[in-house]
Amino acid sequence: MRTFTRFACADWSGAKGSRHPGIALAICEAGEEAPRLITPPDKVWSRQGVADWLLAQDDDVLIGFDFSFAPPFIERGSYFPGDDVPTSAKALWAYIDQICDDTDLGAASFLESHHRRHFYLGAADGVKSDYLFWRQCELSNKSSGKKASTVYDAIGASQVAKASFAGMRLLHQLRDVVAIWPFDPLPTRGKVAIEIYTTIAARAAGVAKGRSKIRDAIGLDLALQALGSKPHVPLNRYTDHATDALITAAWLRNVAGNPQFWAPNALNFEIAATEGWTFGVI
Repeated sequence: MRTFTRFACADWSGAKGSRHPGIALAICEAGEEAPRLITPPDKVWSRQGVADWLLAQDDDVLIGFDFSFAPPFIERGSYFPGDDVPTSAKALWAYIDQICDDTDLGAASFLESHHRRHFYLGAADGVKSDYLFWRQCELSNKSSGKKASTVYDAIGASQVAKASFAGMRLLHQLRDVVAIWPFDPLPTRGKVAIEIYTTIAARAAGVAKGRSKIRDAIGLDLALQALGSKPHVPLNRYTDHATDALITAAWLRNVAGNPQFWAPNALNFEIAATEGWTFGVI
């Protein structure tokens, strides 16, 4: 297995606008020092600010983003059946970036205008179950009894749909400088971006099911300790965005050397090119 010198996690947001309190970025070095939050350049992160930060890094950093890197493809043979859209993830990222003019890499218009009929935005759209399609990694997660989300469901406070399509615009910016696994093979050197699900990290840190969010210093230190990390530097505010990012950065450091995480049993070349995979689903 290759090694990394630093491990980072970005807790992401698909909200409209260009300043997002819901974004947090944490990083830690190899070893056992506690992860720390990176201060945004203008007090509050923008999505473009996260992209600029990563593009400026010049070492072997592994970074996890908590959004879906692509919509489902295998199940129906298209990302958006009946629409003329690309058939590979990287081409889809470029397509989304080209047609969206939302500020700060936003993609709300993609759901609300460009491909509106494919997304569930409320009761007026009919039966919600008609919109529920999943990627192969999400089906693997469901088969093991875990909850799975779909990017076609745009209802709810987490806004996984808008966050994911905004994230795909970010990936289009990164694609020539950062290896994006598993769409790209794991390189021997350089920066690597992976899709993560912060709840997987929370479970590994001993956070009980049904209590995935930590908003206090004691809970954060207990989670970090379970992941082999020293106690954290006290935070000004204990938001779930900040603690998710810190815990997941420590978790990545803990598991990045496990070859099973890089070779899930169900992952094949077709899935890798079209849908990708959530790191930690094995």
